[in-house]
Amino acid sequence: MTREIKIKDIKIGAGNPLVLIAGPCVIENKKLTLDTARALKDLSSEVEIPFIFKSSYDKANRTSLDSYRGPGLKKGLEILKEVKEKLGLPILSDVHCRQDVKAAAKVLDIIQIPAFLSRQTDLLIEAAHTGKVVNIKKGQFLAPWDMAPSIKKIEASGNKNILITERGVSFGYNNLVSDLRALAIIRDFGYPVIYDATHSVQLPGGGGSCSGGERRFVPGLSRAAVAFGCDGLFLEVHPDPDKALCDGPNMVSLKELKALLKQVKNIERALK
Repeated sequence: MTREIKIKDIKIGAGNPLVLIAGPCVIENKKLTLDTARALKDLSSEVEIPFIFKSSYDKANRTSLDSYRGPGLKKGLEILKEVKEKLGLPILSDVHCRQDVKAAAKVLDIIQIPAFLSRQTDLLIEAAHTGKVVNIKKGQFLAPWDMAPSIKKIEASGNKNILITERGVSFGYNNLVSDLRALAIIRDFGYPVIYDATHSVQLPGGGGSCSGGERRFVPGLSRAAVAFGCDGLFLEVHPDPDKALCDGPNMVSLKELKALLKQVKNIERALK
């Protein structure tokens, strides 16, 4: 049994219901962000899945210098704060440098450590010292048991509000593969494990100057992860993924999400 992590009225792990973490990859503009968050809130309420909104104010690890990164720290946090206050939703976003942590912690309920930075000691410690829930995304270059030192860095800083997200592992060049055994191995550390079904189908650098993706595999992997055992699903969702400014090829269309959420909810009920 994992530790129970509380975010407002949402409880993650320790046998609590499956949680959904979802939203666009990056903040494109205020209207799209608010509209998507509102639609996701309504849908998750209908399907009875606790919901946490996510979107990035800055994607600092884009493949190309010309790739869209987002509105930046100040404007991005203002938009996320508006989502939080208007819709009453818990907020997750990724933080790429120590200097952003203090400002981000004033708005975010969950500080996410990006996969490429999952071993960065100073960033992990800075995030831990906020006392906020810290979601560490497992680097695609790491084995699941390699997450133990990152977890210990957070714990040693006096923070045991930890989530770990599995997002696939590098499989040759420009490809990722999901080994669902990782969910059980990571869970053995005693913290809730989240499965990121959208980044798990990413093709890193597969587009040459950008990453590709195979979103058709997202539903099957999501169902498999819930059946195998995870405490939450992480899904990047967009009203029109083909026109998204970041990670469109691996994002789920908003209109197709309802059917998937019903399926995973039914799987969860069957297991219990």
